[in-house]
Amino acid sequence: FILIDVEPDKKFIDINQIRKLINNLNKSSFNTKPRFILIDNIEYLNINSINALLKTLEEPSINIYFILINNNKKILPTLVSRCINFKINLSNQETLIIAESLLDGKLDDFINKDLINYYVSPGNIYNLSIFGINNKFDLANTSLDKFLSTLIDDKHYKKNNLIRSIIFDLIELYFNKINYSFSSKITDKYSYFLNRISDTRKFNLDDETLFLEFKDNILNG
Repeated sequence: FILIDVEPDKKFIDINQIRKLINNLNKSSFNTKPRFILIDNIEYLNINSINALLKTLEEPSINIYFILINNNKKILPTLVSRCINFKINLSNQETLIIAESLLDGKLDDFINKDLINYYVSPGNIYNLSIFGINNKFDLANTSLDKFLSTLIDDKHYKKNNLIRSIIFDLIELYFNKINYSFSSKITDKYSYFLNRISDTRKFNLDDETLFLEFKDNILNG
């Protein structure tokens, strides 16, 4: 089993990871057992990584199987066309049950429900909980706005790409928790930041500017 994902200090799955994978797959196996390659977060494959991977996906060797996970983000058609697509959707209850299992039945001890997006995956909840434990954040007693302010002030997004993604999700969650339907001003701000998040992710723009702008105009506004 081989796992490929975004490395903590990177913003993308870079071409060196794919080259290393291909070199590994080209080596003979000491047995005839199948090899499985899981590429998680394929929306973070850059164009060079995708081009390097296409031929291997199109003509895999015997007993080599690829599983690619896309978190409902736009990916290149050339990659999609070489895959069989399965859509897996979990209900909010199923998500919480799986996350509870991953955390040995102690989900409520690690994180409060205010930080959990209805559409988030069990892995996101698990990663957020482990981040809180490793960094000594009391997420069971921390509000969403306070936690966001702390992440932005301490620049955790510069240390770990996972936290960058978590902040994006938490900003969307923050707006979803506000009853903005009666305020055109809030609705405009929500649309503005939603577009900024989309562009920042898609074109690898400066995320620090976005985070600071959100904190100054929304959290401190």
